[in-house]
Amino acid sequence: MDNVTDSLLDTYLFETNSLLERLDELLIEAEQNKDFTEDEVNEIFRSMHTIKGSSAMLEFNSLMEIAHHIEDLFFYIRENGMSTLDSEDKNELFNLMFKSVDRLREEIEKVENNEPLSTNIDSFIEEINNFLSKISGQGGGSSDSESGAKAGAAAPGMPDAPWCIRIFFEEGCGMENLRAFMLVTTLQESGYDFIYSPTGVENDSGTTQEIIDNGFYLGFKDEDQAKKAVVIVAGSNNIHSYELIENNSPQESDKEERRESASVAPEKSAPAKPQAPRPAGTPQSSSHHAPVKQNLISVNLSKLDSLMALVGEIVITESMVTSSPDLKGLKLDNFMKSARQLRKLTDDLQDISMSLRMVSVSGVFQKMNRIVRDMRKTLNKDVKLTLVGEDTELDKSIVDSISDPIMHIVRNSMDHGIEETVDERIAAGKDPQGEIVLSAVHTGNEVIISIQDDGVGVDTDKVLEKAKRNNFLTKPEEEYTKKDILALLMEPGFSTNTEVTEYSGRGVGMDVVRKNIENIGGVVSMTSEKGQGSCTTLKIPLTLAIVDGMEISVGNSIFTVPISNIRQSFKVPAEDVIYDASGNEIIRVMDEFYPIIRLHNLYGIYDDVCTNIEDGILMWVEENERSYCLFVDSLLGEQQVVVKPLPPYLNNFGIKDYGISGCTILGDGNISIILNISAIYSAVVRS
Repeated sequence: MDNVTDSLLDTYLFETNSLLERLDELLIEAEQNKDFTEDEVNEIFRSMHTIKGSSAMLEFNSLMEIAHHIEDLFFYIRENGMSTLDSEDKNELFNLMFKSVDRLREEIEKVENNEPLSTNIDSFIEEINNFLSKISGQGGGSSDSESGAKAGAAAPGMPDAPWCIRIFFEEGCGMENLRAFMLVTTLQESGYDFIYSPTGVENDSGTTQEIIDNGFYLGFKDEDQAKKAVVIVAGSNNIHSYELIENNSPQESDKEERRESASVAPEKSAPAKPQAPRPAGTPQSSSHHAPVKQNLISVNLSKLDSLMALVGEIVITESMVTSSPDLKGLKLDNFMKSARQLRKLTDDLQDISMSLRMVSVSGVFQKMNRIVRDMRKTLNKDVKLTLVGEDTELDKSIVDSISDPIMHIVRNSMDHGIEETVDERIAAGKDPQGEIVLSAVHTGNEVIISIQDDGVGVDTDKVLEKAKRNNFLTKPEEEYTKKDILALLMEPGFSTNTEVTEYSGRGVGMDVVRKNIENIGGVVSMTSEKGQGSCTTLKIPLTLAIVDGMEISVGNSIFTVPISNIRQSFKVPAEDVIYDASGNEIIRVMDEFYPIIRLHNLYGIYDDVCTNIEDGILMWVEENERSYCLFVDSLLGEQQVVVKPLPPYLNNFGIKDYGISGCTILGDGNISIILNISAIYSAVVRS
């Protein structure tokens, strides 16, 4: 594909996925209300119209066909109203629409993965048509003569051409006639052969009101030219909406001027629901709400990655300039003043570039509505999902990474967190309807996401018993605290389910959740009360690009420890250190005993290092329920660092398993290794 086609495909995928996500939200809300409002019917109709048109332009026929028939269905509903459907019809409509969205999403995934689209969708199309026939009270579609008449219906002012593009400009933009003339000039300069209506837009300002009321038309002799012209129209300024129309016959009726092509929806003998008159200046294909101009653009994520990398280099270079050893001993007041101003500007630039990648978690949270809805029907459980803090923002790459873990936890809560029957909940003194609360909240440099249910909770005795039976225990049974037992649920291969279901019981799940969250620098923890419910908490960093860290030295080497992992730093006399039976060093802090890990021993650094416990510093660190003390030479100071990934070939040596998660370049040009506190502990245990 050329660059133009690639860009068009990216735009198509973004817009179509956004429409499908919005449809999911709309369907969930409508199903809860057990009905579609007039606005919701109009929105679904417009969404399908958009998907149909853009899919046809890119020749994605299966997507176009599905969207076209759903559009036909909702055209009939829009004309006749939801009141013509009984409760059984509405339930069937909801199920059909959820199935349609899933089918569209499957086809979109094939486009994204460059796979061939489905060629046989006849059975699904027939299902849509059968439902349309059912609610219309007829056994089949309208006759050929009916369809032909509808296909020929044309709107006032439409030119006599086989293919027309109807355009509405943004409300209130002004000088619509001149804007139309500019569009005509652009197309003529591009070599297109067409006619347009109304004519005289260059000199006749009286055509402005006609364009506002009926739209501006471009007429083409063949479909290919019309579709190519659509691309230019779509990229023009001040365009509110446009549609491609196949004009098969002279103007006979304006009843279907909103349709792009013939509707096969049969009409009832009863009179159609009267339509409210359209306010002047509002296109019939748009919502009754006044259009709101959005000052938003979509940007390819790779461009933001490049921007972040460039800003990181600027921050590093600025630090290298101001920290240059050539400046030592010099009194440069003006230079230092300018340097401080430069630091302020680079900090602002860094904050702005980071904010560009921040997106709310609402997209991920709203998807869980669909998960709960489907499982509610499958498992026959009455459960509601409550969302809190949907506007909380995270880095885009992190938001993409947490969707699957959250989905798995919600499924766990639905499958064997919530009681099997309403009678069980009532007997336990609970509300008959179960509840899962999905919440997000900012705390400093991280976001805490929790998934809490009011179900049966975890029976820790049974968990410990099964862990013992399957040889998961690594220490005497009596030494396991409740916190330790719950942590066993996240061990690979551990499952409390006695049978395999569609959703759980295979021993694969929470360990993958923990691994995925740890891969983005997060932490997973669980709490539970038997009979009261469970809560899984995810502590997620705001971004992976910037880390607040403490620079430490071990010999001549410099390391960075994330501030979020540090609990305390202190010096100790040698007599405070005690030893276990294996000769390992232990220190007592706040009435708890923690192992001491000497970083120079782990990494084999023996030149110019502190070996006397009194000469160095102990740093009490904690991550993912693992807490211990690092012995280092000295603390160099706190610094916000730009994380640089390590070269891929280094992964062959398993360095991440030894606590090295990345690196950063310091102001003096030195490289500092960024440590992974949890992996260091695991490495020492293995050795």
